[in-house]
Amino acid sequence: MGMRATAVVCLLLVVTGCATAGGDPAARAAARFLSAAAQGRGQEACGLLTPRAAESVDDCATQILSMGLRAGAVGDVQVYGDEAQVRVGGDTVFLHRFPGGWRVRAAGCRPRAGQPYECEVEA
Repeated sequence: MGMRATAVVCLLLVVTGCATAGGDPAARAAARFLSAAAQGRGQEACGLLTPRAAESVDDCATQILSMGLRAGAVGDVQVYGDEAQVRVGGDTVFLHRFPGGWRVRAAGCRPRAGQPYECEVEA
């Protein structure tokens, strides 16, 4: 692919809000959260949640470990301003961008036909 064609593709990716999964900060935040939860690091996982999401889980550092959240390959990443949706394995993670970076606002989410996602962790 020529340099001009590569530049056009990169510009289109920026304009549409899409990003490569590995290079996107929201995707990295989702992967860090799921990795911490899957590896038994509850305190670290809870520290990556939005304040409201963390409050929604009683005894967060303990309960987050029993939710069956698992790490996996990052798939589709959609970023809309300060909101993001990241598909990881069979789960979907929703994030919000704060001044200090991306935080998870909902995790362990699965789509339901004609209804909002059902999530294990939700703000």
